[in-house]
Amino acid sequence: MTRRTFAIGDIHGDIDALLDLMGRLPSLTGSDTLVFLGDYVDRGPRSAEVVSYVRELAFETPAKVVALRGNHEDGWLRVVDRGWPEFILPAANGCRATLRSYLGEPQPGEDETLSDVELKQLLTGSFLPEDVITWMRGLPYYYEDEFAIYVHAGLPKGPEGFQHPSEVKVKLALLWLRDKEFFKSYEGKLVVFGHTATKYLPPELSTYTPEDPEDIWAGPCAIGIDTRCGKGGYLTAIELPAMSIYESAKPGRAG
Repeated sequence: MTRRTFAIGDIHGDIDALLDLMGRLPSLTGSDTLVFLGDYVDRGPRSAEVVSYVRELAFETPAKVVALRGNHEDGWLRVVDRGWPEFILPAANGCRATLRSYLGEPQPGEDETLSDVELKQLLTGSFLPEDVITWMRGLPYYYEDEFAIYVHAGLPKGPEGFQHPSEVKVKLALLWLRDKEFFKSYEGKLVVFGHTATKYLPPELSTYTPEDPEDIWAGPCAIGIDTRCGKGGYLTAIELPAMSIYESAKPGRAG
């Protein structure tokens, strides 16, 4: 049976987009692999449900399921271990949405003041279940198969060129980097990544010309599929080796 790999971009707490996208994928078989590129939480309103769904999927589909670590999972682990207010407090990171999701409370309004109780919970990550923290700690930094290297943010450049993930000593680079050199000049085995929304990647370097400027970014040896899910965008998957693209319903457009 033909082997296929489906890579899925940053979900950011949008369970509706995830379920919609999964319903659009072909039926998965035992020869298939499903790779999530990380960032399951924050920004969107239902992070707890996204995490539960991804964790349970391995037991509910015949395909191999690989869930990678994203920078937002890394951020929460740092919060739990030693605190990181610089990550937690900026509204753009959407951490408060994750707190409300795990507490089963309504999402905060734009002008709703952060309470002292919420602030303490955010600063310590005390609301996160232990099993979720353990799961986050076990998320790998990358995955590789015959088709591509899958990583959250991209590959850093070393003294002798771009490094294979196995050679990267500071693994955080695989989660956090936004290196124009990688987008512009990486040559090597195909890399599928998320993290940087495609609308912010160099459009002149993309060989993909969709009707929507926020669609995937496809350089010669790298493909970006973060289409701003959880932040007013939608969720994207790519099937390899066919290079087929699947998208959840776009905001304001059914189907």
